[in-house]
Amino acid sequence: MIEINLNGEAFEVAGDASLSTLTQSLDLEGKRYAIEVNEDIISRSEHGTYFLKAGDQVEVVQAIGGG
Repeated sequence: MIEINLNGEAFEVAGDASLSTLTQSLDLEGKRYAIEVNEDIISRSEHGTYFLKAGDQVEVVQAIGGG
């Protein structure tokens, strides 16, 4: 297990966790969201191959509809 910072809070993930693994554990599949790691937005096409490292600063933002 490694520790990352997720939306300002300490969060543990498996040492081989990709962003896809993280989104599945957060139940984000099928939802509209964006992920930033260390102040860089990571495109969804890269989520399966982008592996988290200890100390990464991860921000997950969900789109909310309304008007």
